[in-house]
Amino acid sequence: MESRRQVYLDHNATTPLHPEVKEVIRDSLEIFGNPSSMHEFGRASRQRIEAAREKIAAFINASPQEIIFVGSGSEANNTVLSIFACSSIHCSCGTPHRKSIITTAIEHPCILESSKCLSERGTNIVMIGVDAYGKVELLQLQNALNHDIGLVSVMTANNEIGTIQDIKTLAATAHAQGALFHTDAVQAVGKIPLDVRDLDVDFLTLSGHKIYGPKGIGALYVRQGVPFCPMIRGGHQERGRRAGTENTLGILALGKAIEMREKEMGEEAKRLQEYREFLIQTFRVKIPDLHINGHPQDVLPNTLNISFDGAEGEAVLLYLDLAGIAVSTGSACASGSLDPSHVLLATGLSPERAHGSIRISMGRGTDEADVHYLAEQLPAVIARVRGMSSAYVKES
Repeated sequence: MESRRQVYLDHNATTPLHPEVKEVIRDSLEIFGNPSSMHEFGRASRQRIEAAREKIAAFINASPQEIIFVGSGSEANNTVLSIFACSSIHCSCGTPHRKSIITTAIEHPCILESSKCLSERGTNIVMIGVDAYGKVELLQLQNALNHDIGLVSVMTANNEIGTIQDIKTLAATAHAQGALFHTDAVQAVGKIPLDVRDLDVDFLTLSGHKIYGPKGIGALYVRQGVPFCPMIRGGHQERGRRAGTENTLGILALGKAIEMREKEMGEEAKRLQEYREFLIQTFRVKIPDLHINGHPQDVLPNTLNISFDGAEGEAVLLYLDLAGIAVSTGSACASGSLDPSHVLLATGLSPERAHGSIRISMGRGTDEADVHYLAEQLPAVIARVRGMSSAYVKES
């Protein structure tokens, strides 16, 4: 019997380990010394950690001392937002005087849930909207800024629809009114070029498992001199900014993942953009009543979010899974919810159309055969799901 083809198209949820990252992990298993110890074993760990820090800093044009290793992108994002609720007089750079925060309706759940928690504790949170393509509306940001806004937090690229924001303009707008700027770049790092000096951001978040590194490791860029208050306290690790013995294996793997992104990202982006355009053209011909979500140009090259009238997204996902194809109905962090995507609702989609969406996110291992297999299977799946639904009425 012929084995079933397996096609992984959920790279925005997580990525497989890069072969060279695996090799680094295997080769580093005996690097067990505590990096804070002064003996030879500790120095061996410290030397390698600092080398990885330098790689990551160079990749985004930061200084090594501006990089803090954390346990995840969610931890990094929580850390930044918590700074503006901090009243401690013992923070490493002093506390910000402005306490209000502006963020957007399409952020990752770790930003939205942190904002909700801070709001319940008295922090003023201002939520601004996006247009039909998921772009932050600049006028809304300008109108929301005032003398009490301490931070504006906007993700670089959306995890569900792939829309890329004009971070440079948004950061300049925030700075003009005296606010600091944070961007959750977890989905953008390693897919598009990012330069923290050119963007002029104060904080930037990245995560290992989105760029073919392991889970449980991330990094936070903190511009030198901006206010900072540690969320995790204890020891002196990370220059007093994040307590806890460093995850040596994770850090070394993240450093290698970044190194490989620098080598592979450019050609990969071109290839995946071609695949994306092929799928859009094919589906528009073969599948009636579909809608492409996200910006038509300012979008991640690997990400394609589509809504199908009269076809439930979860049913589409399950039938594709039976065919060996893995896609998503939205953010992996929200997949336990029966509610429609908050991102798609924020762009103005109806709940029905939002429920009928899937996200295809390609990666370095995606090849032409994978894309053609999806192009062959999806039209039949949509027809089958619509055939079982009383909600689908073909447009005349």
